[in-house]
Amino acid sequence: MNLADTLNLGCACQTLEPQRLQQQLETEPALAGLTERLAQSHPHLFSRTAVFLDPRVMVQITDAVAALERVIALPAWQQQALARAPQIASLDHGPAGVFMGYDFHLAHEGPRLIEINSNAGGALLNAALARAHRACCESFQQVFDPRDTLRLLDEAFVDMFRAEWQSQRGDAPLRNILIVDDAPGEQYLAPEFQMARALLAAHGLIAVVADARELQCRNGALWHPALPAGMPVDLVYNRLTDFYLQDSGHDALQQAYRAGAAVVTPHPRTHALYADKRNLIALSDAALLEAWGVSEADRAVLHQVVPATQRVTVEQADALWAQRRELFFKPAASFGARAAYRGDKLTRRVWGEILAGNYVAQATVPPSERLVRVGDATVRLKLDLRAYTYRGQVQLLAARTWSGQTTNFRTEGGGFSPVVVLPARTLAASCAPTSQPSGPSLPSGGLPSIFKQE
Repeated sequence: MNLADTLNLGCACQTLEPQRLQQQLETEPALAGLTERLAQSHPHLFSRTAVFLDPRVMVQITDAVAALERVIALPAWQQQALARAPQIASLDHGPAGVFMGYDFHLAHEGPRLIEINSNAGGALLNAALARAHRACCESFQQVFDPRDTLRLLDEAFVDMFRAEWQSQRGDAPLRNILIVDDAPGEQYLAPEFQMARALLAAHGLIAVVADARELQCRNGALWHPALPAGMPVDLVYNRLTDFYLQDSGHDALQQAYRAGAAVVTPHPRTHALYADKRNLIALSDAALLEAWGVSEADRAVLHQVVPATQRVTVEQADALWAQRRELFFKPAASFGARAAYRGDKLTRRVWGEILAGNYVAQATVPPSERLVRVGDATVRLKLDLRAYTYRGQVQLLAARTWSGQTTNFRTEGGGFSPVVVLPARTLAASCAPTSQPSGPSLPSGGLPSIFKQE
């Protein structure tokens, strides 16, 4: 094992202090009390334990994201992806889509891409969590964020929205942003909507959390009653999971998007090009990628990173059922692990639903694990990584730790975890176990002597 694996499996160190988290979450007066509310409504949202990552894996993830972006930019790729999507996905107003999410499991051979999300939530929460962990102690800060990027991350997020606006509106001034979802106050990540509103307002923008059904499209503009009189909507931060705006309650937003009356990000085109699970089939087909003109170097990266994926059809039902223990089944338009199933847990009833649905079957990549302290005991939880990106650049890495069949926020000791990319030349001075993987851990409060820099 490399040092990161050794630490993940042998060090149950806790580096999150509640008061630090409160400082990072409640950065504006409007967010006062958010930490306490989250503790009541989302008790397993944040882990007190960070996840360690080998620097070579970070390079592999960065290279994979860049290769995937190059492939998705190819005309042949876009033609096949848009051909099976609703017509609205063919519109291209310029924006690329904020908060892209690339999800990975860590295999022995390196990171493996599990899925791509065009509407990845949690970036603001994870940024605040990472800053809170970083503040634990001086020596941890030197390892956690040696380039001090976390301090500038909020500004990078705001700049991302401004870049989306400029890609469609040029030099026109951006005045307001609506954070839009259905019944936004009832969504699981509703607290993040409030954080986004506060962040954007702190940077001089009018920001409103809005229900999509309150929008109105008239006179060539999009309107919402919470904005000042006579001011139309400039930009919509779209958190809807109706990816193609097909619900009748989203007619106003759909009309405005079609007409280019408001900047919408992320948008239907982003989902079709990136997040449709059927894209994983093409990404794992080396011959098809070669025919489309993908470079040998990028094909090699994708072969290493993308697990083999195939479409589920009735004609292949018997063969897929026989192979089910090595497969993971996902609906093409799913999100948040909804209606996704491990093959080794399938019943005949669920198998019938899969055959009747629009599913893909992906070669199973078991998640790696993280040792965490729960009470007086230590337990191993599964983990995955998410790379939040914009236009192919990784902005933030975050992890989720959980137990169960699919990712969740119901696991004691689990939840979002910050990712610590170890320095390229690092030795363990202590904490690495010599025998039992669940051996001694550092006391709660920090890593004051784990690392020694050569």
